[in-house]
Amino acid sequence: MGLHIVDHPVAHDALLELRDASTPSTAFRRAAARISLVLAAEALAALPSQPATVTTPLGPADGRSLAGDVVVVPVLRAGLGMLDAVLQFVPDARVGYIGLQRDETTAAASRYYSKLPSGLERSHVLLVDPMLATGGSAAAALDLVKAAGARTAALLCIVSAPEGVALVQSRHPDVAVYTPVVDQGLNASKFIVPGLGDFGDRLYGT
Repeated sequence: MGLHIVDHPVAHDALLELRDASTPSTAFRRAAARISLVLAAEALAALPSQPATVTTPLGPADGRSLAGDVVVVPVLRAGLGMLDAVLQFVPDARVGYIGLQRDETTAAASRYYSKLPSGLERSHVLLVDPMLATGGSAAAALDLVKAAGARTAALLCIVSAPEGVALVQSRHPDVAVYTPVVDQGLNASKFIVPGLGDFGDRLYGT
């Protein structure tokens, strides 16, 4: 599966706005939604479809409808900033939630909440987590969705670090990672450089 760099002009325009320290929370949310739509479109490009026919005001029209079940799983809390945009793209998707708390000293992730839909073995799971830093949270979340039965999963991230990409690929080589950029790396506090700061704080104005 591997790493998929989403080199779309809309994604990079939104990313620049997200990076800008002067961007207020309202504009930050809009930019997060724009980039999330592009990432979802890329990740679901191979979603299965089936022939279908509808009746227009002037007669029948053949087309194709989605044939695969999609489950979107945001990693709380920052992943919620991507959820609504992905649901606009696939309105019938089901939603699960995973809550992970990162220890600021060790950067290790611990679970405090998990609620996943049933039947994940038949679903295309999109795990949405905007910042792929150390990769610990993403890998732990993927452990959970696979333990719940998921066989097909993709990870959508807005900004990634080489360390996080390497860890996810090492622990979950069958999971495709979709991101518009892989930054320089992590600083001593395990934040992505240059990154965009704390995504959740900027999203919610905290």
